[in-house]
Amino acid sequence: MNPIELSFEFFPPKTQEGLDKLRATRVQLLPLKPKFVSVTFGAGGSTQQGTLDTVLEMGKDSVDAAPHLSCIGSSKESLRAILNEYRSHGIRHIVALRGDLPSGMGEVGELRYASELVSFIRAEFGDWFRIEVAAYPEYHPQSRSPRHDLENFARKVKAGANSAITQYFFNADAYFRFVDDAHKLGVDVPIVPGIMPITNFSQLMRFSEMCGAEVPRWVAKRLESFGDDRDAIRAFGLDVVTDLCRRLVDAKVPGLHFYTLNGAAATKAICERLGI
Repeated sequence: MNPIELSFEFFPPKTQEGLDKLRATRVQLLPLKPKFVSVTFGAGGSTQQGTLDTVLEMGKDSVDAAPHLSCIGSSKESLRAILNEYRSHGIRHIVALRGDLPSGMGEVGELRYASELVSFIRAEFGDWFRIEVAAYPEYHPQSRSPRHDLENFARKVKAGANSAITQYFFNADAYFRFVDDAHKLGVDVPIVPGIMPITNFSQLMRFSEMCGAEVPRWVAKRLESFGDDRDAIRAFGLDVVTDLCRRLVDAKVPGLHFYTLNGAAATKAICERLGI
């Protein structure tokens, strides 16, 4: 039995080569018996069909697959149609997000915030869907203040979310403090830490700049010092992320959610080191 519940995030592949890679990844990771997997949804719903296709493919292995759904740039009518289609396929798990507007699209849509999307799903579909929402231990990059961000998070939960998945982080204390502060606001749902394996330095720094995740200076400097030595980057990254996960597991967190980037090796290696 796993010492902790796992979940994995995938994205819809756009090419046959990408689909083949995802299928190989699935074969390697599903034996770890994840509680569920999630599948991302492009800005403004740009991967809508790909998201559904990937969720249905995952479902062939009897794994609970949860499509992401973002509300920004969408109408209630279009969201209702997507959710009805998911329900028609027996999908009962959703990751509800505000999302990002695709470049060049000026219309925000009828729902501006994830809390409004959660309320909409509950009003339209009752308890059919289990709803996950996002949390930001180091605070959303567009938030006005840490307090404002925490209140927004609490609002999403009170609108009807069942649990939350955090943005990835490398500072466990930021996560622990965020959870404590959320509890003080009455949040009582599981807040599962998001985990980003480190395999590529430039990619990690680019992602972190966009999403507001802090890469500790000592980690960034060590990674930078390896230059193009991919093996050294992966070995060091494996040590850093495994140590983070071990601290989280020791603290009895409700699960670990891995951002796999459709690859298996790093996530699998971390889990093996953790004894999973």
